[in-house]
Amino acid sequence: MKIRRFNEDERGAALVEFAIVATVFLSVVFGVIEFGRLFWTHNALRDAARKGVRYATVRDNDADGITAVKKMVVYGDPNADVATAKPIVSGLTMADVTVTYSNYQGIQLSSKATVSITNFKFQFAVPLIGGQITLPPYQTSLPGESAGHVPCDGGGLASCTIIPS
Repeated sequence: MKIRRFNEDERGAALVEFAIVATVFLSVVFGVIEFGRLFWTHNALRDAARKGVRYATVRDNDADGITAVKKMVVYGDPNADVATAKPIVSGLTMADVTVTYSNYQGIQLSSKATVSITNFKFQFAVPLIGGQITLPPYQTSLPGESAGHVPCDGGGLASCTIIPS
């Protein structure tokens, strides 16, 4: 039985090959993980905007109503305690959320609520990639809901002072 001996000039070649392959492999693995986190964050923000605008269509167009909608977007609960509640997406704040109403003077068929999430910064977790990117704005609009009340611009059947709370 012959034992093969490495030449003196081949020593350490396996270590160099391993370092090159491991670097490429780990870069791909961490890239996939970061892309997955980014995609999850994108979907969560899009879903939060949708939930918020659905809630906004049945809320009052006042300061309390807008605050409740913002809490719904950020925390998933309109009655959340800002001091203790955990946001749906890490880093999302109520300052990132904008709630606007157009033609919202009571329950009208022509009313519209819009919820936008803007300037959200996605923070990379892998130190080698590092940094952050600003995601595009997420905006969703829906018409006002009657919530069982007769719309006031539906043929003069009701006054425009009806707004569900």
